[in-house]
Amino acid sequence: MARIKGGLNAKKKHNRVLKLAKGYRGARSNQYRVAKQSVMRALATSFAGRREKKRQFRQLWIARINAAARLNGLSYSKFMFGLKQAGVDLNRKVLADLAVNDAEGFATLAEIAKSKVS
Repeated sequence: MARIKGGLNAKKKHNRVLKLAKGYRGARSNQYRVAKQSVMRALATSFAGRREKKRQFRQLWIARINAAARLNGLSYSKFMFGLKQAGVDLNRKVLADLAVNDAEGFATLAEIAKSKVS
């Protein structure tokens, strides 16, 4: 039986990695061995970055809610506790949007939270 060489498959694999490394500087975009390391690291970092983005947005929303709540005489934790006691079921993303774009609506929510806390 004839021997089948793996050159075509290896070439395909190399080209796939080199295509991902396009735009990298120096040997990272030309040499397979170096490009493979760079691409593996880049993919790992991008995966971690997608997780980190969610944390950063939550942090931003909490900061905005806290700032608006303090303008209405409440701390963030008391505001959130008051809303929970009142049965208001809004997530932090929506609350942060209200805090930035609809100050009057947020003030009514703050009054609801104040009445339930005290």
